[in-house]
Amino acid sequence: MAERDAVVVCGGLAGVMEAACRGAKQSGGITVGILPGLSRDAANPYVDVAVATGLGEARNALVVRAADVLIAVGGGHGTLSEIALALKAGKRVIGLGTWQIDGVEAAAEPEAAVAAAFGPLT
Repeated sequence: MAERDAVVVCGGLAGVMEAACRGAKQSGGITVGILPGLSRDAANPYVDVAVATGLGEARNALVVRAADVLIAVGGGHGTLSEIALALKAGKRVIGLGTWQIDGVEAAAEPEAAVAAAFGPLT
């Protein structure tokens, strides 16, 4: 995503969020973590801008509203809430190993998800 000059916006914690931030940083990108708690120190080490919200899961709405397109990864309930909020807001959702529901465009691998979101790399 960073190679497409996209800013990676995520929940800013560990797991998939950390992997996305790490990949973006390795490609020279910018990352924003919208955190559920009140401490910016909770952000993973690859977050450039940490936004401590104190909103818990409600911060998912901020992640979605900040995005132009959502690439949903994994099958957690937080991901499901982000998918629903994005679809309700009329945003494109690309799914990578996630919930198979109407409106989610499935991608088989990360490169395919990025290509679906931003078009093929030229």
